[in-house]
Amino acid sequence: MSLPSVYSEPPTYSEDREENHAVVDFNSSVDSKHRHMSDAVLLVVMGVSGTGKSTLGAALSKALCLPFIDGDDLHPQSNVDKMSHGDPLTDADRQPWLETIRKTAVSSVLNQLGDNNGSHVEPDTMLETEKSLDERSILGRSLQPSPVRDEDQKPGIIIACSALKGSYRSVLRGENRSEEQGWKHSGKLQTWFVYMKGSRELLMDRMMKRQGHFMKAEMLDSQLKTLESPENEKGVVTVLIEWSTEDQVREVVRALEDGAR
Repeated sequence: MSLPSVYSEPPTYSEDREENHAVVDFNSSVDSKHRHMSDAVLLVVMGVSGTGKSTLGAALSKALCLPFIDGDDLHPQSNVDKMSHGDPLTDADRQPWLETIRKTAVSSVLNQLGDNNGSHVEPDTMLETEKSLDERSILGRSLQPSPVRDEDQKPGIIIACSALKGSYRSVLRGENRSEEQGWKHSGKLQTWFVYMKGSRELLMDRMMKRQGHFMKAEMLDSQLKTLESPENEKGVVTVLIEWSTEDQVREVVRALEDGAR
């Protein structure tokens, strides 16, 4: 499949020639002083284990000049303890984790937007999220600073999360709570999903090369059985895991630019 080059479309990309990578400006016509929550984007890189979510997330962070965080670092201690004993997580276990991911994204965007927008947030939301993250030393460890950004560039955050079920993605979109009530004049944080799609054979090959543990096959099959494809949902861009990271980034950037028009 031939993908558009991130370097070939001046109207879409502003080039940083010294670093030789494209920096996307989603909405440069909006004055940075008048940006709101609805101008920002949460980009969730999703898929089963072995797809390369962290690798793509880090590459998108560089290309889009947005911070990147691994959602696994946001699990509550109870989930960490359960997983360390080999016990599978239930949907009830995942619910607070998914909510924390959403709150973390919103908190990060509010910080990028500044105090004027932060004044509209529900006080408990930011305080609880920041306290929870700080207690687990997440703020300084997991949230990686984005590359240098121009003030006019679109704010947002990139988070890696398996997000296998439609119900999980609903939580990550903030559909289970009215964010507009908390950010009255800021609107709701837009959410996109990058679905990393691959065959069982390729995924298994990757996982066996990483650790070679016999239990990996059972774990992968369980995740593939749980997976509810997001391909018919709005705000989803699909990339194949056999593509190079560069081609994956190009496809995501193209889709985001098309969606912003």
